[in-house]
Amino acid sequence: MSPTQAVFRRELASYFATPVAYVFIVIYLVLAGAFTFYLGGFYERGQADLQPFFSFHPWLYLFLVPAVSMRLWSEERKSGTVELLLTLPITLWQAVAGKFLAAWAFLCIALLLTFPIWITVNYLGDPDNGVIVASYLGSALMAGAFLAVGACLSATTRNQVIAFILTVVVCFVLLLAGFPLVLEFIGAIFPQGVVDAIAGLSFLTHFGAIAKGVLDVRDVLYFLLTIVFWLIACALVVGVRKAD
Repeated sequence: MSPTQAVFRRELASYFATPVAYVFIVIYLVLAGAFTFYLGGFYERGQADLQPFFSFHPWLYLFLVPAVSMRLWSEERKSGTVELLLTLPITLWQAVAGKFLAAWAFLCIALLLTFPIWITVNYLGDPDNGVIVASYLGSALMAGAFLAVGACLSATTRNQVIAFILTVVVCFVLLLAGFPLVLEFIGAIFPQGVVDAIAGLSFLTHFGAIAKGVLDVRDVLYFLLTIVFWLIACALVVGVRKAD
C-alpha cells in the first residue's frame, strides 16, 4: 500500500468514525431534495430532467464543502499532529493528496446518495440520461475544486471557523465571477475580452456548460487544473507553516 493510499484510508475512515459525517450527509440530502422539489419547482415544470436539482449545487457546495474542508489542516495544526504526520515516511505531496482524495471521496459518496432523484425522474418521464451523467460528473468536479480551495485555506490557520469563512468568501467570489448580473455590470465598463476572461474563471460558467450536457474538454480541464493549482498552493503553505 502506498503512503497516499494509507492516508486516504485513514482519513476516509475518520469521517465515519463520528456522527458528524452522517449528519452532513443527511443535511446535504435534505437540502438537495428541498431545493429540487420545492424551490426548483420540479413537478410544476413538467419536464423530465434534473435541471432544478443541479442548478442549486454551486450554492449548496458554497457552504457545505467548506464545512468539510475546514478541518483538513487547521485541526492538524491546532493539535500539533501535522509535525507527526510529516515525520512519517511520506512526502508532503502524498499527505496533501491523500487527505484531499479522502475528503473528495466523502463528498462523492454524498452526491451518489442522491440517486433516488435520478430514479424518480426516470419513473416520471424519459429524460436524457447522458446529460444527467455529465451533470453528475460536473458536480463532482466542482465539489473537488471547492474542496481544493478549502484545503489550501485550511492550511493557513489553526482556527476552523476562520478557515470556513475564508473558503466561503473565496469560493463566493469564484462563483460570482460568472453570475449574469456581475458580467453585465463588468461589460458596461470593460471590453468583451475582459468579460470573457472573468467569466472563464468562474465555477458557475464551466459547471453550467457541463450541466447542459456539453462535456467540453476545456471545462473538465478547468476544474482539474484548478484542483491541482490549489493543492500545490496547499502543499506550499503546509511546508512553510508546519513549524508554526
